[in-house]
Amino acid sequence: MPPLPRQCVILVGGLGTRLGERTRLTPKPLLEVAGKPFLDHLIGNLARFGFERVLLLGGYRGGVLRDYCAAAATDDGRTSRFGVALSYLIEGEPAGTGGALVQAGDALDERFLLLNGDSFFDINYLDLTAPLGDGMLARVALRRVEDAARYGAVRLEGERIRAFAERPEQGGEGLINGGIYWMDRRILNHIPAGPCSLERDVLPGLAERGELAGRCYDGAFIDIGIPQDLARADALAAEWHRRPAAFLDRDGVLNLDHGYVHRRDHFEWVDGAMDAVKLLNDRGYYVFLITNQAGVAHGHYGEEAIHALHGWMREELRRNGAHPDDVRYCPYHPEGAVERYRRASDWRKPEAGMLRDLMAHWPVETASSFVIGDRDTDMAAAQAAGVAGHLFTGGNLLERGRAILGESGG
Repeated sequence: MPPLPRQCVILVGGLGTRLGERTRLTPKPLLEVAGKPFLDHLIGNLARFGFERVLLLGGYRGGVLRDYCAAAATDDGRTSRFGVALSYLIEGEPAGTGGALVQAGDALDERFLLLNGDSFFDINYLDLTAPLGDGMLARVALRRVEDAARYGAVRLEGERIRAFAERPEQGGEGLINGGIYWMDRRILNHIPAGPCSLERDVLPGLAERGELAGRCYDGAFIDIGIPQDLARADALAAEWHRRPAAFLDRDGVLNLDHGYVHRRDHFEWVDGAMDAVKLLNDRGYYVFLITNQAGVAHGHYGEEAIHALHGWMREELRRNGAHPDDVRYCPYHPEGAVERYRRASDWRKPEAGMLRDLMAHWPVETASSFVIGDRDTDMAAAQAAGVAGHLFTGGNLLERGRAILGESGG
């Protein structure tokens, strides 16, 4: 079984010469966009997908990057304010994007996600990190744009990249490299010695040998390499993170409700449940779990059992290219046997406390958000929170999800 994606590497070393005075003292990915460093947007987004470690490869103005990491660290130094472990390597001499990877060497996982630090591409990272085919060393996230002249077009046949075209003199629609890669560490064996560019000196050779895959996505994309796009990013950044949410009940929706489910050996996924979560991830929705857990109040299990089961669910979902963004549960019940948990709570459905708390912590676009639940209490909570409610009475959750989104199968 291939390892789950744990590490992301971000290239932070470019000079940013096209931005002029703006990058004289600051590396491009650390320029302020919508009130915070551009890198904050990237790392915060990575944390949603369950990446545990982020390695920043710096060069130009490396001291600024060092200070950034120090400021982001928690007091105990074990993690960062993003919830991921943040580390950095700073090259002594300019090595290019390819050389920076070589210098990282043993710090790289067997497989790792690689991001350009000066672009934002809104995709489901866990779809890109699906197992590579035989003989493949990397997969590139591709984006179709109306004018590929600025970037250079990519020629794709099936899921295999065949060539990278030079930047044409005249523009036109085409596929471009979106600056996100799922890589096998063996790619280091194909990077020439000395300073080199991953895009110019490494990827074309992989494409010629049939060792490079590509996958197309249509999410929001912006590269802050020129002043106009930096200004556009500053104006649009808040909208990158504001998105509709799917609030999913757990027992009876994601798993069969066998009664007080709290152990892996008692857990059985509903047909199509993991694929339904992935569909929502792919379509850009936040996915939240909201679950009444009165079994705690009744003394059947403790909160630690809930955390353990939800941790296992996250791992299972990630193996299938899916993830929940956040979870809320209510352990209280007014008739509970355990005094500590014996009380009414506005988090217990049909009240909407769990939904409101998630909306307070995440930039949810409520007009297109919805609840999927198997009980009238779920529908009441949806109504109280001001979002649509969809009753799930059994069957295949993927099919139900497609119907809610107005999509056909296939």
